[in-house]
Amino acid sequence: MEIEIATIGGYEEVGRQMTAVRAGDDVVIFDMGLNLSKVLLHDNVETEKLHSLDLIDMGAIPDDRVMSDLEGDVKAIVPTHGHLDHIGAISKLAHRYSAPIVASPFTIELVKQQIQGEEKFGVENDLMKMEAGETMQLGDEVELEFVNVTHSIIDAINPVVHTPEGAIVYGLDKRMDYSPVLGDPIDMKRFREIGREGNGVLAYIEDCTNAGRKGRTPSESVARRHLKDVLYSVQDYDGGIVATTFSSHIARVKSLVEFAQDIDRTPVLLGRSMEKYSGTAERLNFVDFPEDMGMFGHRKSVDRTFKRIMKEGKENYLPIVTGHQGEPRAMLTRMGRGETPYQLEDGDKVVFSARVIPEPTNEGQRYQSERLLKMQGARIFDDVHVSGHLREEGHYEMLDTLQPQHVIPAHQNMKGYAPYVDLCESQGYRLGRDLHATRNGNLIQLVD
Repeated sequence: MEIEIATIGGYEEVGRQMTAVRAGDDVVIFDMGLNLSKVLLHDNVETEKLHSLDLIDMGAIPDDRVMSDLEGDVKAIVPTHGHLDHIGAISKLAHRYSAPIVASPFTIELVKQQIQGEEKFGVENDLMKMEAGETMQLGDEVELEFVNVTHSIIDAINPVVHTPEGAIVYGLDKRMDYSPVLGDPIDMKRFREIGREGNGVLAYIEDCTNAGRKGRTPSESVARRHLKDVLYSVQDYDGGIVATTFSSHIARVKSLVEFAQDIDRTPVLLGRSMEKYSGTAERLNFVDFPEDMGMFGHRKSVDRTFKRIMKEGKENYLPIVTGHQGEPRAMLTRMGRGETPYQLEDGDKVVFSARVIPEPTNEGQRYQSERLLKMQGARIFDDVHVSGHLREEGHYEMLDTLQPQHVIPAHQNMKGYAPYVDLCESQGYRLGRDLHATRNGNLIQLVD
């Protein structure tokens, strides 16, 4: 059976992921993501109002023209998890393909919300839920399987395409977490079985984000302990304490809410994406928040909440807000600019339970945000966080577990590939033979 892989997006940057696998006449697409930093370069861009061609020209979503070179029918569009760099272009591109969107329950709900907010295209693809551990027949000899993984968002999976020539494992994004705060541990047992079944693993597509960092990525339970230590250390402070994290990081938000209560502060979630992700997770019973906890996304309701906090005393609340990357319109950035009723004062604490995404736009915005906060007298607690991506040891373990015939680095640019390429070559792979460092818009023929 002919096996071909189209590397469409996310092979020259961190963001706008999209990959297609053709097995005979059956094609499956993995991810359709947004490169948010390209959008942030332009003031007040609302992606839902833009045409896909404009967003492609901006470098914000994948240029999927290479799909016309794949001779087969798209049987499924499979987003691996709910981060925007994996689902943010579905509302712009999915309507081009007569195929269902298949994803885990939390991810499919976020995809549904993306589609509902779309203003240019009518996306009418069927939405199908599939749990980790389940399979779906794509063709007579091709099957799709979801394997449970742990990442910085709940309900993440790694999809596997089973073919007569071997399995193709799409390994974006994960860490090896055996004691997660929410959800099940990574299913390494199933990965080991896949590596040894039938013809083994024909190809492994892997996220290289932290491949140059030594050791292993700590568990989310480690971040939880770090966060607890920080918040308990300031529990006697009688001024303002503000926390920020990834809105989609439900496990981290859960920890912040619980520790706020432990130090006798009322948690409140502020910002549009905070309300969206946590509200969705609670509605689907992935998390149980206190009944009286406020979640506010609209600007007016957020400002009303800030006024109430100032009136009742900052020492009684822990606002959990958007803005950990310094995004211009996010809550924390507005607070730093003095554009909200919440007044930061000398000695107030701001806890960043997130690491800045290593990309120039984010780094610049985060730097500016921190300077503004410090000018108002805020004391910053930085990097109370663990990554959602594998480090060196995790990569060694995945290669040993799967023993793939071919490896394709992804989720980076050429510079970002380098540590992973070195790591793979130390394990016997060779660039240009069975290790394929590629770019957006390329085709890799694995089996003729």
